[in-house]
Amino acid sequence: MSKQSTVSPIMSKQFIFNPELDFAIERFIDAPKRLVWEALTKPEHLKEWYMPKAWGRVSRTEMDVRPGGIFRIDIATGDGREVPNLGCFLEVVPLERLVWTSMLFPGYRPAVFDDIPITAIITMDSVGTGTRYVFTALHRDEADLEKNKASGFYQGTEIAVDQFVEHVIAMK
Repeated sequence: MSKQSTVSPIMSKQFIFNPELDFAIERFIDAPKRLVWEALTKPEHLKEWYMPKAWGRVSRTEMDVRPGGIFRIDIATGDGREVPNLGCFLEVVPLERLVWTSMLFPGYRPAVFDDIPITAIITMDSVGTGTRYVFTALHRDEADLEKNKASGFYQGTEIAVDQFVEHVIAMK
């Protein structure tokens, strides 16, 4: 089996994982990349896994999966609050890599918000008949990473990734 790299030459030169600023969650999904990609990029699927079910639900999704396109997933929390989650796709390599950020609004417009900004890098590699999935969240500085960990973002992301894996497997 030959392993195909999913790191684009441009991003590989700009991104080096730094455990003081970033965290990554890796899972093996017993499903082909096409199903993983579909569950990751189709709004009807994101509604099923993106928010930890015990914490709330996805109330609105909008995605234009192309560089500069909208990434919007609004959350309705268990206590009745609506939390917007708006960002911009930076890189889209179908079935291999998806990069989005909350630092920019759609069309690469500078973002203004009260949340902790991140850039997410999602990669997928075929492994046998399954997929190695890696979600990496990049932060501006150590303080942002610590605030995100304290806020429950890391824990919630782990729960969401587990829900994502379950959802993809159910799609088979």
